[in-house]
Amino acid sequence: MLASIAAFTGRFGFRTDQGRIGAAAWRQGTLFLAVPLAVLTLIWFVLAPFTQHDLARTPFLAWGTMAAFVYLLLYAFAILLIAICHYNLSAKRWRDRGWRFPGALAGLLPIAVLISGAAHWLQPREAEIISYWYVAGIDFALGAVIAWNAVELGCLDTAGP
Repeated sequence: MLASIAAFTGRFGFRTDQGRIGAAAWRQGTLFLAVPLAVLTLIWFVLAPFTQHDLARTPFLAWGTMAAFVYLLLYAFAILLIAICHYNLSAKRWRDRGWRFPGALAGLLPIAVLISGAAHWLQPREAEIISYWYVAGIDFALGAVIAWNAVELGCLDTAGP
């Protein structure tokens, strides 16, 4: 499988949304992007508590806090890069499925993931304004988009020319 992923990334890459790919290539490319995203997210969950910095108890230059925020900067860059790559991958697959506006549909999953992440980040900080049910609704919509993309792009055959 790694050889096929290497061939996929070497041949098409995630650089452009032009072209067409099949369901198997979309699944491989999505897995190729999901694994580093999961690893980077797990690292962030470990480092996130270090971002809580109280100057009354810790020195101004706490190395753990600085390292956590440097990682956050790199993590944000990686998330945006992975979102762009998945957009390009999905646009190729939507085009192969024969949909009229592949660019708009390909952007639906990355934007839903980014909105969900933003809601999860903002809700604990603004709990009086944003209720948990708002975040749960966004997560439900994200789950629906993920399921639709998985079936439409990962399971169904090519629609036509």
